[in-house]
Amino acid sequence: MSATETATTTPTPPSDHGFTVKRRRRWPWIAGGAVVVLAIVAAIVLPRLGGDRSPNLVAGATLTVATAEGNAAEQSLVDFVATNVAPKYGLHLAFKGLSDSNTINRAVSDGEIAGTVYQHKLWLGQVLQANPDFKEEAATPVFRWGFGLWSSKYSSIDQLPDGANISLYSDPANEAQGLWLLERGGLITLKPGVNKADATIDDIAANPKHVHFTLLDFAAQSRSLDDLDGAVGYTEYYLAAGIDIAKQIYAPAAPDDFAGQLTIGSTYKNADNIKKLVAAFKDPAVQEFLRTDPSVKGVLLPLDQK
Repeated sequence: MSATETATTTPTPPSDHGFTVKRRRRWPWIAGGAVVVLAIVAAIVLPRLGGDRSPNLVAGATLTVATAEGNAAEQSLVDFVATNVAPKYGLHLAFKGLSDSNTINRAVSDGEIAGTVYQHKLWLGQVLQANPDFKEEAATPVFRWGFGLWSSKYSSIDQLPDGANISLYSDPANEAQGLWLLERGGLITLKPGVNKADATIDDIAANPKHVHFTLLDFAAQSRSLDDLDGAVGYTEYYLAAGIDIAKQIYAPAAPDDFAGQLTIGSTYKNADNIKKLVAAFKDPAVQEFLRTDPSVKGVLLPLDQK
């Protein structure tokens, strides 16, 4: 994503479903960020233990689980697993925050880090499509993200006026999740037979309130909330921007397609260390942590929260 991107408006032809779309020129994305293939990053990301041998293959090595830098809730989760769960499986874990999502995925693919928990299957699919040399896969779902409709002007989804301007995220997977939420809330109807995990605004069949859609990146959306009638986005970004949770006016639990996954390198999936890592993240203590710990409350939800 880029804070310097400029917004452009695409006129709506008469045959559209009663809405206009303001799109932002943007890079292809990965997990809320831009898919920018960085030549410098491609060379080396993190030092490996044991020379060129991946820590994934070294008995007793400390395995690193990374997420996007500054993500406090995901760091709390990894730190909990490292301290309270991993020792039961004979593992040593450490957290690493990395600033570039392309860096994280390349490091997982190359075995420089053991895994990451910052993306769902649809994000990962687009990562792999954009980077066919990456060898990664989703090993197990771990949590659901808090995700909802936010508004500074209205206190319920039913109060949104005719012609409301609502923002969705500008990346395809999270645009689809936003449309799923709005359909569940009764604002739109998607075309019959559409795979809702891949839906775009072009797949809207009915828009009875003539909603106008503005597509914005993660940071821009929360900054623009006061200028919008509503915005559909992740709880963590709004809380990080200092926005009161009371402004989240509709928040059904996300479907399974959007569950946060433990992503591992496909080359290493049969390594003992990685099998133990997957088992640690499947441990029931992880779900209990998500249910009860205040450090992740409202941001990372247990898988059984529907």
